Amino acid sequence: MKFESIAPHYRMRIITSLSDIAQFQWDTLIAAQSHPNPFLSYAFLHALHESGSASAQSGWQARFITLWEGEQLIAALPLYEKDHSYGEYVFDWAWAEAYQRYGFVYYPKLLSAIPFTPVTGNRLLAYTPEAQDTLVAALQELQSAGEFSSSHLLFLPEEQAQRLGQAGYLLRTGVQFHWENHDYRCFEDFLEGLDKKKRKNIRAERRKVSDADIQFQHIKGSAMQEEDWLFFKRCYDHTYREHHSTPYLNLDFFLRIGKTMPEHIHLIFALRSGNRIAASLLIHDQDTVYGRYWGCLEHHPCLHFETAYYQAIEFCIQEKIRIFEGGAQGEHKMARGFLPTRTWSAHHLSHPDFANAVSDFLKRETGGVELYFNELNEHSPYKSSQSGTGTPT
Repeated sequence: MKFESIAPHYRMRIITSLSDIAQFQWDTLIAAQSHPNPFLSYAFLHALHESGSASAQSGWQARFITLWEGEQLIAALPLYEKDHSYGEYVFDWAWAEAYQRYGFVYYPKLLSAIPFTPVTGNRLLAYTPEAQDTLVAALQELQSAGEFSSSHLLFLPEEQAQRLGQAGYLLRTGVQFHWENHDYRCFEDFLEGLDKKKRKNIRAERRKVSDADIQFQHIKGSAMQEEDWLFFKRCYDHTYREHHSTPYLNLDFFLRIGKTMPEHIHLIFALRSGNRIAASLLIHDQDTVYGRYWGCLEHHPCLHFETAYYQAIEFCIQEKIRIFEGGAQGEHKMARGFLPTRTWSAHHLSHPDFANAVSDFLKRETGGVELYFNELNEHSPYKSSQSGTGTPT
């Protein structure tokens, strides 16, 4: 690979294990980014790798591109070589099938994303715009030299997506649903901002859970014990089994993040007659709560909404946290106070004919997404005088 011609004044290394980087160097770089979040932290990524949840054996071979000045890490691109498209949340299965129909090989491909985590954050991690451009050039060289079909950067901030678009990448948009805290004093304060029907429905949903004699227990990560994680994992696995799917994450991963990043973890347990029956995991920083996983051992009407959404909203209000990201997809979240927000990804396909075909597809898809986004905004759950953008009175 011709890295020297790309960046003669940088030393470039492909990292297959975060153990090859000092944690303080990685986390210092993350803290300098415009969109840092706990999922980019050394603790979270290292737990994914060391637990085997995201590893070469599971189809996530780490190939992080790093730039160095002497012994200082000055830029990095979290990157994986993949032989499947599971755990990504930006779907390219149809592209892989088209390659196969015409006798071409789609896998392996290169992917920059946080495994199993549809959360927007910087992928071009750098202290300077020049170093960001160098990362892009290095990625393109790696894709070409390694004979990968394509490279994909998922859940980008818009400014990084546009930078990649200028470098020749195809841009793709999607929609998620986020809740915003407008300095609410309490949950009822939030409800007063909704239109009458939505407010009535939420109160009815919460009443069904309360009438089933279900209470809730909140535990900070620092107070979590191993038995708490064991119960949460039971719920997590049970939900995957009910959907005829295999869990991505193992117990070792959860125990690791419980030990190494407890300040970012909050668990919610549902109890009936004193026995735990459901659980929801939140990961958070000072600005945002990320709803990650939920599961239950007993089914009760509206238990999912209460455990995964309403209890998390109450946590945001109590802690004065501004944003609650409820996870992937979920138009039903709008009825519960969430509003649509755009997501961005960037894609580069090596084969010119397939690149042209995907470009045409994305133009049509983007038009559809834009219409969908506008339609969603026309059906805001908030009172028309607010449209979800003000403190209710």
